Amino acid sequence: MKIQGSTALVTGANRGLGLAFAKALLAAGARKVYAGARDPSTVTLPGVVPVKLDVTNPADVAAAAALASDVDIVINNAGITGGTPLLDAKHGESNLRRIMETNVYGIHTVSAAFAPVLKKNGGGALVNMLSALSWISLDSTSAYSVSKAAAWALTNSLRNELRPQGTQVLGIHAGYIDTDMVSHVTAPKTSPADIAQRTLEALERGDSEILADETARQVKAGFSAPRAAYLGAA
Repeated sequence: MKIQGSTALVTGANRGLGLAFAKALLAAGARKVYAGARDPSTVTLPGVVPVKLDVTNPADVAAAAALASDVDIVINNAGITGGTPLLDAKHGESNLRRIMETNVYGIHTVSAAFAPVLKKNGGGALVNMLSALSWISLDSTSAYSVSKAAAWALTNSLRNELRPQGTQVLGIHAGYIDTDMVSHVTAPKTSPADIAQRTLEALERGDSEILADETARQVKAGFSAPRAAYLGAA
């Protein structure tokens, strides 16, 4: 998928990794970049088209697909997290449902709305921001890990369904990225600009999946260990 001359839409593009994606697309020569955000007034990057887009709101998604009917790249970047344990008696279920609404159903809703648009425009590409936490769960990430594991499976299924129309589906796995979402985390982090650049390079190569940093590479390599990391401590 060529970035030069393309038209792209990025969800959650007002800050963090989404903002980095928008900047990288413009720098790589994209013709137009739609920047989706729940509040479009928070999109301040010059050169993009702000779009009201809450991925959990079907009306917003339908309106965005009608407005951005010229896109050939869709980047599902919007995501949320929350540290409530899955079995918390008061908030465990509601927290999981809240995170799944954005991180899984949001991807599905956007992908379903834009699949016909991508087909009409020649196939294009669908990019889903996943995580090394698709494959491993930490004490503080249980609900988030559930959502990202589901999003990984969703991405693989979308790839199969969209292959006949010529749409490239790319899943991105990374560890901690240096954004405000994980500002409280002291572990090593990769810069959003690096993740965005590696994603665009993978798009141009025609990749289906990338391990965008050392954390993702180590976690996936650990699948073959005698006791895989996703099984937890011995």
